[in-house]
Amino acid sequence: MKYDESAIDPTVPPSGTGCVECEQTGGWWLHLRRCTACGHIGCCDNSPAQHATGHAKSSGHSVICSFEPGEDWFWDYRTESFMHGPKMTAPTHHPADQPTPGPRGRVPADWQSELNA
Repeated sequence: MKYDESAIDPTVPPSGTGCVECEQTGGWWLHLRRCTACGHIGCCDNSPAQHATGHAKSSGHSVICSFEPGEDWFWDYRTESFMHGPKMTAPTHHPADQPTPGPRGRVPADWQSELNA
């Protein structure tokens, strides 16, 4: 099955190695997600700020993929389901030495109590 080319551009590189908005505000994240339309890196829905979903809602970009080492899944917000997708332009995950949660030095000691369930 061919992927939706209007929602996924495998040639677009990621915007960076961390959540764009968390980096700007000094926040932190649990896991990272990559917009498959523009490369925006945002934090997951369990993270305090949920920037990946916020980006999808504000931009209309409906598909994300994991930006975590060892994960290769895609999620479609329109259907609220996992889907298959193409090989994305490298890098396909944050640096292996970046901790989860991250980034190093900004994660509070009580981080687990701040997660969205």
